[in-house]
Amino acid sequence: MADKTVLITGAGIGIGRATAHAFAKAGHRVIVTDILETEGSAVAAEIQAAGGEADFHRMDVTSTAATDKTVKQVEEAFGALDIIVCNAGIAHKVPLDQLTDEKWDHTFDVDLKGMLRVVRAAAPAMRDKRAGSIVCLSSIMGYVYGWDEHVHYSAAKSGVVGFVRALSVELAASGIRVNGVAPGYIRTAQALSTVHSLGPEGLEQAAGFIPMGRVGEPEDIADVILFLASDAARYITGQVIAVDGGLLVGRY
Repeated sequence: MADKTVLITGAGIGIGRATAHAFAKAGHRVIVTDILETEGSAVAAEIQAAGGEADFHRMDVTSTAATDKTVKQVEEAFGALDIIVCNAGIAHKVPLDQLTDEKWDHTFDVDLKGMLRVVRAAAPAMRDKRAGSIVCLSSIMGYVYGWDEHVHYSAAKSGVVGFVRALSVELAASGIRVNGVAPGYIRTAQALSTVHSLGPEGLEQAAGFIPMGRVGEPEDIADVILFLASDAARYITGQVIAVDGGLLVGRY
């Protein structure tokens, strides 16, 4: 039997994929969710092939009906969720003079309100169980830095920090911990995009001003998420941890 049931949003690629594998290796049942059906199904299949337990659910975090339905299905099958990892996110480069209401709202709908939808659906059963852990993905580009031509993204990721802090206070008495992770420069499809981010060359150049001398890998973030969700972090709540190779303290 799997140890605990963990639901991960945006688990088809990048940090979400690495996190799904990390939890599976730790003996947990992984609910892989994503709007990317091919990629999400592949992650669940990889976990199953390695002897782990995983299911894939196509879930759009911008849809309340979809998130409510998925959480209900998982609870009916396995009981209250033990762990939620709110990872789904987008980062589109849009200059201010092109930043329409629709583009702003879409980023917030995915990157911040998407977290609310999942947590709101799962919280009642977790409260009844009086146990649980929630980990939300912010970014150093909202936690500390601003990001040129990504005002909407930085604002949403800054909002994640407030979400974590307020939610941790509200849920603490119910035995539920809420924490966040703010990744630095990580080798993901998002960072490798030449349209919306640094691109391959820019990402490698970033290693020159990161004290540890390299950009991060998705697994570097996944292991911290796994720690925060574990009993080893039992007295930690309301915190957002920057995982950036020393960038925030070493770039002057």
